[in-house]
Amino acid sequence: MNRSKGSSGDWTTTSGPATSAASDFLQLDTGRAPRGGLTDWLVGEIRGALADGRLPVGSRLPATRQLAADLEVSRGVVTEAYRRLVEDGHVVGRGRAGTVVAATPLNTAPAPGRRPAAGDGTPAGVFELPPGTEVFETFHTAPARIDLSPGLPDLAAFPRTAWLRAERAVLDGLAPADFGYGDPRGTLALRRAVAGWLRVNRGITADPAEILVVSGTAQALGLLARVLGAHGIDRLAVEDPGSLGTRQHLRHWGLETPPVPVDAEGVSVDGLRATGAPAVLLTPAHQFPTGVVLGGERRRALLRWAGEGGLVVEDDYDAEHRYDRAPVAALRAMAPEAVFYAGSVSKILAPALRTGWLLAPARFRDALVDAKRFADLGNAALPQLVLARLMESGALERHLRHIRRRHRARRDAMITAIRRHLPHARVHGAAAGLHLTVTFDPGLGLQDTELAGCALAHGVKTQPLSWHTQRPSRPGLVLGYAAAAPTAVAEGVETLARLMPAPSRGRGPSRRR
Repeated sequence: MNRSKGSSGDWTTTSGPATSAASDFLQLDTGRAPRGGLTDWLVGEIRGALADGRLPVGSRLPATRQLAADLEVSRGVVTEAYRRLVEDGHVVGRGRAGTVVAATPLNTAPAPGRRPAAGDGTPAGVFELPPGTEVFETFHTAPARIDLSPGLPDLAAFPRTAWLRAERAVLDGLAPADFGYGDPRGTLALRRAVAGWLRVNRGITADPAEILVVSGTAQALGLLARVLGAHGIDRLAVEDPGSLGTRQHLRHWGLETPPVPVDAEGVSVDGLRATGAPAVLLTPAHQFPTGVVLGGERRRALLRWAGEGGLVVEDDYDAEHRYDRAPVAALRAMAPEAVFYAGSVSKILAPALRTGWLLAPARFRDALVDAKRFADLGNAALPQLVLARLMESGALERHLRHIRRRHRARRDAMITAIRRHLPHARVHGAAAGLHLTVTFDPGLGLQDTELAGCALAHGVKTQPLSWHTQRPSRPGLVLGYAAAAPTAVAEGVETLARLMPAPSRGRGPSRRR
């Protein structure tokens, strides 16, 4: 019997001697493909080459037409295989540059119930010790086949075509003088565009003169720390749980960060008063990492506290991403003379752009501009002008609608996988953002750092909840879903379940809030 290819590119059976086609690329031989599974076979062969290093990051795959001709299969078979690899995040299509390897999977798979030591394959023991100042650099560079890190949008969806179009238009309109030194506050074009964006999307009314363009929220925190310190403020209360990275930045610049408890209504204003801190940093629209929204009564109590002289730093890090609830107004819109407001495009476009904005009460504004001036003379102008054009043309809004749909599908895949594989886990903050948090019964005796280390040893990257707490709390994980394809999200959760103690591997509905 002889296998020949039908119109779909898979195999049908005919009579005659066996034949097959082969390609120099990876020495692929269709004779090894199972009947009816040519596409699956091709995907598996390429994934294997990614895992064992034959196709390192940056490698270019053959054109679909060429590989199909070499293998004597329909072009649809190769196109579908490449599509699956793109969905997995392993390769990216770059137009005329072809299809390029973007990430390589680890060739590991956990056996059910096997829980290796946290350092088993974990680079630099990132989870074995209390996190130091370099922990996030180590974490971000650790190899993983499935990245469930919080804080990352769908980077594969970056609007390359729209960005290039806007960049060409900007360059065509620039005069030679525009390439010189500019305003340390940022280009007027971007400050105008940000003012319009905040007015429409966050309910904030601001003049462009009030907006300071910064290199992301990290720089905003550094500038704030210096200015607040110069005004005699050396304590900035923070939410607990709350972002480890934020806490590290503030402490680096000499600020103490007393913890304030967070519950189902957000930060405890009574707890804030108890710290005696004159200022507090909050994530009120989607608290990190629990995802709760600052409730109405808490907002009123917080504004009363601010009216007594308190200052609020509002980190609006991912408020644009919401799925199952109405938008929440920014605190800055309610009390502009008591609230510093920090936002960025890190969660809308990409962290690599290092572009954000900071609004401040009037009495601090000049000091912040001075701090920015002596930090770097201002952000690079060209990316600011391109971003301004994306905002004003509506391209950024269209991109946001597009990635909301993609992010929601990935969020749904994670919820479904948790219900199936981790039914006893409690899910927090799933209605918005780019991540959710799961917590586990303390009775399991589970250390979340150990679980995160085991997961990384098996190629799944996530963060332990305990990284983001200053006081004892339930063990848990902070799981990002936006940067991984739905199939990878589901596989990552299943891997976590296999590494859990046996009682957590039953079936049933997860508890969700």
